[in-house]
Amino acid sequence: MQWFLLGVALLLGGYFIYGRIIERIFGIRPERNTPALVNNDGVDYVPMSTGKVYLVQLLNIAGLGPIFGPILGALYGPTALLWIVFGSIFAGAVHDYFSGMMSVRANGASVPTVVGRELGTVAKHFMNAFAVILLLLVGVVFTLGPAKLLGNLSGTSVPVWVAIIFGYYMLATIVPIDKIIGRFYPLFGALLVFMSVGLLIGLAVSDHPFYAFGMTFANLHPDHLPLWPLLFITIACGALSGFHATQSPLMARCVENEKNGRFVFYGAMIGEGVIALIWATLGMSFYQSPEALNATLAAGGPAAVVDEVSRSLLGTVGGVLAILGVVVLPITSGDTSFRAARLILSDFLKFDQKPIAKRLLVAIPLFAVGFIISRMDFDVIWRYFGWANQMTAVMMLWAAAAWLKRHGKFHWVCTLPAVFMTGVVNAYLLSAQIGFGLPMSIAGPVGIASSLVVLAWLLLRGRNDKDEVDMPALASSQN
Repeated sequence: MQWFLLGVALLLGGYFIYGRIIERIFGIRPERNTPALVNNDGVDYVPMSTGKVYLVQLLNIAGLGPIFGPILGALYGPTALLWIVFGSIFAGAVHDYFSGMMSVRANGASVPTVVGRELGTVAKHFMNAFAVILLLLVGVVFTLGPAKLLGNLSGTSVPVWVAIIFGYYMLATIVPIDKIIGRFYPLFGALLVFMSVGLLIGLAVSDHPFYAFGMTFANLHPDHLPLWPLLFITIACGALSGFHATQSPLMARCVENEKNGRFVFYGAMIGEGVIALIWATLGMSFYQSPEALNATLAAGGPAAVVDEVSRSLLGTVGGVLAILGVVVLPITSGDTSFRAARLILSDFLKFDQKPIAKRLLVAIPLFAVGFIISRMDFDVIWRYFGWANQMTAVMMLWAAAAWLKRHGKFHWVCTLPAVFMTGVVNAYLLSAQIGFGLPMSIAGPVGIASSLVVLAWLLLRGRNDKDEVDMPALASSQN
């Protein structure tokens, strides 16, 4: 258990030490009015307390990713733990902080606008389309996953649960953010804490040894799949996830002061890293070997692992509550996925979202497309989601690096993870069957070369010290 506790200690240390460094590099201005105060419309721009905003942010970003991803990543062995811990501290939390705080500085703008301001109009239009596609994939994945778990739990048909969850998503997408999301997420948070802590205690008092695979950093994958780039695509949420860049602007419209950004954005990612660490630990401890874990995955996927681990460690009642905690995570991300897609499209179309009729005008077509995608094979959707997710993270990291360099700040805190992940996503796309299917001997070097080309572009860019002229800054100067 000491390895798990060490991982948690490193994550917490990352928040208090590296998180403060990131905050200083960004340069917060507590005296500025935030978008929540300037643009309060009672629908999407709504000031909320710091604790509530943190909890909503955590539940927004912690979908199936920090559970299913670490379970699949556990097949590689304890190397997955390194990626979760150090990826969260130096990549994921940095990514989430800048995606949130750059949105605050851009008047609560969605990720395509934030990226477009730094990387140009072409990047903005690319991200408009790409982010909506990603959010639809996320919304569908986070419908099918909990629907299967609820179907197994209740014996009810999965399509029935899909319809129920879609109905809830539709409601949560169009009503003011503080009516459902801001009101009920604290209850969901309590269930999440029970699930996470309860399973860990259940493991500690069981006969299962911690890390039965052994503390080796060799690649233990039963199918001999390569660590690079697959591990860094497999474990996204819980280490680094572009999906978070689509969610952070939702809370950027609710943060009351810039000084709360480190706790809300950087801190929520650290919290998700702890969740991922728990599930990777469960995968490597409940099962005696990667082959045993792989057998359960082959029989029923990650949902079968969740069901088996929860019922075994906590009994029938506790297992049901733990499974419900797992169900809550994707549902609380699925609803905000469609909400974020609505906001991105409305920003692009310049639709005022205060009238409910205009919210419905954007939301109904989104759900129609989402329903069509939900008819596809889940495994195929998950593979495309994995690549699209990390590609979004790459775009956001490069935008943050460009913003830092433009203002003469230490950009390497974003540039280094951007370089690494550019190589990962390009090598994966070139080698994967959903991509070009090239051998890794070609895909790997080309992926690395592509990251170096983008790095050269960033370093050759000129510096511009002119700060953003945004609504909050203007309003603050007038008060």
